[in-house]
Amino acid sequence: MAFKDIRDFMSLLESKGQLTRITAEVDPYLEIGEITDRVSKQVGPALLFENPINRATGEKYAMPVAINLMGSYDRMAWALGVDAETGTWKDLDAVGRRLMDMLPLDMPASMKGKLDVLMGLKDLAGAGAKEVKKAPCQEVVLRGDDVDLSKLPVLTTWPEDGGPFVTLPLAVTSNLKGRMNVGMYRLQVFSKNTTGLHIHEHHDGAKNLREWKAAGHDRVPVSVALGADPTTIFSATAPVPPMIDEYLFSGIVSGQSVEVVKCVTNDLLVPAHAEIVLEGWCDPDELQWEGPFGDHTGYYSLADNFPVFHVEAITMRRDPIYPATIVGQPPMEDCYLGKATERLFLPVIRAMMPEVIDYDLPLEGVFHNCAIFQIKKEFAGQAQRVMNFAWSMGQMMFTKYVIVVDQDVDCHDYSEVAWRCFNNVDPSRDLLITKGPLDRLDHTSNYESFGYKMGIDATKPLPNEGHTREWPEPMVMTNEVKARVDAMWNELGL
Repeated sequence: MAFKDIRDFMSLLESKGQLTRITAEVDPYLEIGEITDRVSKQVGPALLFENPINRATGEKYAMPVAINLMGSYDRMAWALGVDAETGTWKDLDAVGRRLMDMLPLDMPASMKGKLDVLMGLKDLAGAGAKEVKKAPCQEVVLRGDDVDLSKLPVLTTWPEDGGPFVTLPLAVTSNLKGRMNVGMYRLQVFSKNTTGLHIHEHHDGAKNLREWKAAGHDRVPVSVALGADPTTIFSATAPVPPMIDEYLFSGIVSGQSVEVVKCVTNDLLVPAHAEIVLEGWCDPDELQWEGPFGDHTGYYSLADNFPVFHVEAITMRRDPIYPATIVGQPPMEDCYLGKATERLFLPVIRAMMPEVIDYDLPLEGVFHNCAIFQIKKEFAGQAQRVMNFAWSMGQMMFTKYVIVVDQDVDCHDYSEVAWRCFNNVDPSRDLLITKGPLDRLDHTSNYESFGYKMGIDATKPLPNEGHTREWPEPMVMTNEVKARVDAMWNELGL
């Protein structure tokens, strides 16, 4: 099942009893955040606040707020095309395998192999962005003095936030050759026509800004789409392989091309079925103090200087819906986005590290703090190989703790993983401490975006790894006794 826009997806959720309409007047300042936080912690439904109001001024906003749309395993799976009637979360593994089959991750050595790959990329082009001339997101066009971000019900989620933040933006930039990038970088509203652009130095969007600046451009075009089909929203958060862009990735996952339209003030392409689009520019050297912001770590991310985004135009539907999300201590909606990434990219990881059977990104590690790998161990140092390879793979380079367990350990069973770590690990032999890039949001390191990381080898050591003593076997009851106890279990009254 593929969705044309966020409204299609919301219609499905409502039909499944997974969307609750709230008619009471609720303020985007803290109130919507508190309600959504409570619902998220209960893994509750998507919410549509139909009557948002600014209590300080008494002004009612002219558009509803949709939030927590992908805030459960089921809704996240449906968002990525899993059948809502017969499918389950596990069917995302099949989506991942299809993705793996279509993406050329290794360039063959032979000329014929290279040509085959190139032909495959040509075939993929049919799943990429499809430009249209007329789009719902441009039914209304506001420019000049009509641009006023205060008319949008932008959320202030936590009491110490630096201000209202746009939290579900699809920020579109391009390199000088016109290759699009879609990332999700929060926007703190500074004034009626300026926001921050919280873009980290590691992100592809930041590379685009630096490229334009290095070429002598002081006004780098930036456009931000609010609302799109759910697969494209997800794609803006995913570690998309470098040979494709987010629109193509979205098309591959959903099985349909993303319709895009050229902005009215620049040449960037935005989702044609978005709800609202902010168009403007950014000078990477014009910085303003941004934050703090209650982040997905459960702590406030520190305030710092970030580029200013100047909004020159707002385009929108005639009856727009304002989409938002909130982040904080798990579980929150972003947890399910991260878990979807985990499942979709398992085949990619296994292609590059064949010994990997499965892996898990715990919610409590907020996806850049911990990864658990389940491997088939065949030689000394293999766990360390997996650790170092993981730290070399795209956004996984930020992972602060990499834990490696044997193939007979369920990496999704945190109790079993902890048992193996606490009982099998000799710190002098099984810990690997290194240093490198960290996520900008990591507040524990002495340095910003840089610090130490640790690998934990919880696998059974081999003799040539330094352990020459006998290794004990775990205690397991015989199948014969288990069967006899199974047969008498009901009679025991337990």
